Amino acid sequence: MGALQGRVVVVTGAGRGLGREHALLAAAEGASVVVADTGAAPDGTGSDPSVVEAVAAEITN
Repeated sequence: MGALQGRVVVVTGAGRGLGREHALLAAAEGASVVVADTGAAPDGTGSDPSVVEAVAAEITN
């Protein structure tokens, strides 16, 4: 049983970098994970939902 079994974890900025790693680790430890990210570029421009969708797919597969 994982350390976060039965818990819900919300990770903002889950599309890239540390947020992504935190989301994956929480899922690996048994948490239900809510991933949130606008998919903006590092300079804050644009929006790409496929970034966070890829993380969600990695968690659910």
